[in-house]
Amino acid sequence: MALHHVRPGEIADLGPLGANLASAKTSAIAKTAAFEAIRLVLKAGSELPAHEVPGEIMLHCIEGRVVLTFDNRTVELSAGQWIYLDGGKRHAVSSIQDSSLLLTILFAR
Repeated sequence: MALHHVRPGEIADLGPLGANLASAKTSAIAKTAAFEAIRLVLKAGSELPAHEVPGEIMLHCIEGRVVLTFDNRTVELSAGQWIYLDGGKRHAVSSIQDSSLLLTILFAR
């Protein structure tokens, strides 16, 4: 079964999951030729190993705390904080607490 992606003009609820965070899974929100949006759910202690994507990325921490590593730097994102990286930038994400984030990837046209 294909994942549901929102359509133009359709509302997606990205509020904190709260008590439902423990059982939540990463899910696609929308994907077009120009961008992709994903609700990324990471359990405490989990990690997305170092990788890169061709487009610019934006991470908005909705709840929890994560560590983003790139360019020999480590930054911590907490609820309400946002960061972007250039396309092709190698990065890794590890979760300090159960966390949900909005990941947006912009594709070159």
